[in-house]
Amino acid sequence: MDRTLIQEILEVVEQAAIASAELTGLGKKDEADAAAVEAMRKRMGKIQMQGRIVIGEGERDEAPMLYIGEQVGSGTGPGVDFAVDPCEGTNLCANNQRGSMAVLAASDRGGLFNAPDFYMKKLAAPPAAKGKVDIRKSATENIKILCRCLELSANELTIVVMDRTRHKDLIAEIRSTGAKVQPISDGDVQAAIACGFAGTGTHCLMGIGAAPEGVISAAAMRALGGHFQGQLVYDPAIAQTTEWADYTKEGNIARLKEMGITDVDRIYEAEELASGENVVFAGSGITDGLLFHGVKFEKDCTRTSSLVISTLDNSARFTNTVHIKDGAKSITLS
Repeated sequence: MDRTLIQEILEVVEQAAIASAELTGLGKKDEADAAAVEAMRKRMGKIQMQGRIVIGEGERDEAPMLYIGEQVGSGTGPGVDFAVDPCEGTNLCANNQRGSMAVLAASDRGGLFNAPDFYMKKLAAPPAAKGKVDIRKSATENIKILCRCLELSANELTIVVMDRTRHKDLIAEIRSTGAKVQPISDGDVQAAIACGFAGTGTHCLMGIGAAPEGVISAAAMRALGGHFQGQLVYDPAIAQTTEWADYTKEGNIARLKEMGITDVDRIYEAEELASGENVVFAGSGITDGLLFHGVKFEKDCTRTSSLVISTLDNSARFTNTVHIKDGAKSITLS
């Protein structure tokens, strides 16, 4: 991986964001996702690399494009593994709500954890708290640690939690400490990454979300030097989701072991979920969010707002791009 590849990866998420944004607010979440997938795969196909999808839209029989194991790119050049979510927050996009984005993580071959399509308990926190907060501790204990690390009182902290039934007790505990809870309906990747930047008003992400998105968050937080831990959730009684209505704890454990995960209770650090020597995160806003603006369509151009975080040069680049339309007559500064 090199800086030229990073620039092309930026263009991958930009094109996916633009394609999905065409359907923002129309209530067509599946169509928005499909448009982003197609645009992302098309742009990846132009990159000189031997790319491989390790986290994607599902297995081959479930997804025609960007399925797990699919080879992408020209077929020559460096080997690169990808974890992709072409339209993270499909409901947010469909309903024109904040926080939807096109996102991916990339690494040298073998550098990303092949997360199964399970749930994951997550803890994300700022660099100052790295290695001090711990997913094994209670929310109360971690909030006390955050207060010390960030030199803030509990009532100055904002903890992001997915708005789910399974988090009822967690939310009550957080509020009992005096800390504020910011519930989100979807899209916890952006919330996790926001913890890595001062001034976002987000100090921690707690709770259970999708495991594949956990790997993408881990890649970004590793590059930022932030704290991220994840632990797979296999008990339907804990996940509390209708998707697992017919699943059993024992069946899920067996499925994990078939995938080669023998220690089903293992706690993964960011450096284990994104272990490659070179790790890159790229995201581009579909709708406005914590870190960047959504796609803006104008008469002569389309504007995107994106973020690329890389371990290659320990950088986080916020990029505003003007995509000029054919026949454009005037581009307004903004």
